[in-house]
Amino acid sequence: MRPTVSQHLPRELTVGQLSARSGVAVTALRFYETKGLICSQRNAGNQRRYSRDVLRRVALIKTAQRLGIPLATIQAAFDSLPQDRPPNLDDWNRLSECWKADLDERIHRLTALRDQLNGCIGCGCLSMEACPLRNRGDTLGEDGAGPRLLDQD
Repeated sequence: MRPTVSQHLPRELTVGQLSARSGVAVTALRFYETKGLICSQRNAGNQRRYSRDVLRRVALIKTAQRLGIPLATIQAAFDSLPQDRPPNLDDWNRLSECWKADLDERIHRLTALRDQLNGCIGCGCLSMEACPLRNRGDTLGEDGAGPRLLDQD
């Protein structure tokens, strides 16, 4: 009789096993735990043990970070997940829907910046008053003289 996959895999993972399976450093896993993104149980020897569904959470954290989603936003999304069971496909789909509008907006802003940058790089104007990238419509001048934050749209 051929053993099933579950017979080969431990029910709970050590921090080292979780690190090896997820490709995330042990220090990062401990950091995620301090931020409440993942959780572990302690065994009788006071060693961390992670349920297997934590692998999926870690994968989602890393994917979300690559998309530029801040850890606080990831945490807020994880807070909406059920605590009494591992998240299912519907739960993950709901999370991705929450992030799509934000990602679309960032893509739009970056595309517009890229398109404006092509015309701006070689202009040499360095005009803080007229530059559409740094001070569109001289909005900073409306606040009076002196330095202003220049990262406004």
